[in-house]
Amino acid sequence: MVLPSQESFAADAVASPRELVGAEAVAPVIVVGGGPAGLRVAQDLARHDIPVVQFNAERWRPYNRLKLTPFLAGEVQIGIVYQPNLFPPNARVAQYTGQTVVAIDRAAKTVTNNLGRSFNYSKLVLCLGSHAHIPPLPGRDLAGVYRFRNFDDVELLVARSLRSRRTVVIGGGLLGLEAARGMALRKVDTVVVEHETHLMARQLDRAGGALLEEQILAMGIDVRVGNSVKAIEGSSRVERVVLANGDAIACDTVIICTGIRPNIELPRNAGIAVGRGITVDDAMRTSDPDIYAAGECVEHDGNIYGLVAPGLEQAAIAAGRIAGDKASYTGSVPTTKLKIVGTDVFSMGDIEQADQRLDVSSVVWQAPDRSVYRRVIFRRGRLVGAMAVGDWPEVNRIQQAVRDRAFMWPWQLYRFRNTGILYPVTTPKSAAQWPAAATVCNCTGVTRGQLGDAMRLGATTVEGLMQETNASTVCGTCRPLLLEILGGQKKYEPVFGARTIGVVSALAALAALVAWFAPSWPYSPSMARGIGLDRFWLDGTWKQVSGFTLLGLSALIAFLSVRKRIKARWLGNYKFWRIVHAAIGTAALGVLFMHTGFHLGNNLNFWLMATFLTVAVVGSITGIATAQEHKLLASGKASPRGALVWLHILTFWPMPVLLMLHIVTVYAY
Repeated sequence: MVLPSQESFAADAVASPRELVGAEAVAPVIVVGGGPAGLRVAQDLARHDIPVVQFNAERWRPYNRLKLTPFLAGEVQIGIVYQPNLFPPNARVAQYTGQTVVAIDRAAKTVTNNLGRSFNYSKLVLCLGSHAHIPPLPGRDLAGVYRFRNFDDVELLVARSLRSRRTVVIGGGLLGLEAARGMALRKVDTVVVEHETHLMARQLDRAGGALLEEQILAMGIDVRVGNSVKAIEGSSRVERVVLANGDAIACDTVIICTGIRPNIELPRNAGIAVGRGITVDDAMRTSDPDIYAAGECVEHDGNIYGLVAPGLEQAAIAAGRIAGDKASYTGSVPTTKLKIVGTDVFSMGDIEQADQRLDVSSVVWQAPDRSVYRRVIFRRGRLVGAMAVGDWPEVNRIQQAVRDRAFMWPWQLYRFRNTGILYPVTTPKSAAQWPAAATVCNCTGVTRGQLGDAMRLGATTVEGLMQETNASTVCGTCRPLLLEILGGQKKYEPVFGARTIGVVSALAALAALVAWFAPSWPYSPSMARGIGLDRFWLDGTWKQVSGFTLLGLSALIAFLSVRKRIKARWLGNYKFWRIVHAAIGTAALGVLFMHTGFHLGNNLNFWLMATFLTVAVVGSITGIATAQEHKLLASGKASPRGALVWLHILTFWPMPVLLMLHIVTVYAY
């Protein structure tokens, strides 16, 4: 299958990069490279309203390399592979696809592309990436030999998979295993050859590599470890691969995945200092102060990372420095957290050659059924590395502990040795409750704190968080966490009828407090002047009417208190009955006045009045808290409503007994 060449993903028709700055005479920043690091630099500069010209040497729009494997396997369509456009509206960015920068004139501050056009720059950022390392194997130029590095390679492999009967993948690292998975899922008989003693030797120890090998074999992919390839043989195209031990594997396709090498020819030809990669300082500056570099092509403090997350960190520093920030790059902790051929693989920190080293100690745990393997590595009691094959629920916490070089106590090591868990098992927290330093997006290194900052600045959707932080723009597996975080920062709405509940509850509270602390209603001084309101609590008929009305209202209030526990459609929605509950409670205080004139009485009557008024006061406060709860929660404070509801219920419990005693005493005496 041959895929159509893609057009430019932005304005290739821009007449001149200088037009990007309007009347300003300042030349734009030029970014060379359309990979993850180059795209991050361009996006960050655009957010600072800095004009940018970006060159992308490939004929494809910027794409996500981690999606190449599922694309090769036929699991996703091409649209999923492309990176989303995360530039802000009206960004002053011109992007040129399929154009390569072939020369840099540092004195004139210009670059020249493969079409012979020259472009002025104010600052230059080199995000040149890397290329596949092809060892000098006999037969490597035969037809049927491929690489697995970029979209062009995948396009060729998709077409080749339709005719290949057996494919040999040379290299058992990340790329090799992903290439093997892609071909195997296309029903091609696949063999992986790795010269190290185990698979993924840079990320796993021998035991972890052995478990991964078992799981890959179970998928139907053959594995040959501890054996290197001596030659690729065939008359005009590939026919077999010969191993160092003399074995020959018949095949018609070979994919070479034996590592990468930084692209450094362009800066070296321009007189910029290079080592294994382009040498940069903590500001991501090269030996030329107007030229920066980031990504797989960079060597910082002797380290070349070759991973997406460090490249994005470097890109953010470079863009920030150009924009005037003072942040510095201090290095990255290499982290691999991927699903390799369907199996979770995690490694982080100082783990290479862990089996042979004497400067570290470690503790290992393996599941009884050998389905999961975990190892933690220490130096002087502090966690410096970890690796796992299979699921590890506390992996985010482990990542933070490795970054912090956390001290591990003896009881933690004992727990890990027996259970495979370093920290006590607790109820899983929502990602919204993770600490600020916790990593949410492993591919880009975005933390919970960075996402929180973006949300406070107005990013309220997944797309907004992606644009502001680049989280979930690589493999996409953290997208559910972004949704969880956005859900955890929800907008709190008032309960139904909050204003009515609040007003009625406030009136009830006022009436109850008046009954408690104000003087009771006075009796009429004489019959000659007529009887006033005290007729209601002196006349026997009115006393019975008000008394039984009060009893009925109390019973109805008691029923409404348990209404929300009753599942019956004919009773209607509880949110309406909550308003009725508050209204009846207030009305009951009016009837209580008609029944007693708020005379507290003595003995049993006093206790009944005291209980009634206490229930009313607590219920009123509960109603006010219910009406205002959304404001408390939005401000980050805890709501007291739950505690008040239970207090309201507890103060009500003596009421039925006291009412029955009151009725008995009235009619008996």
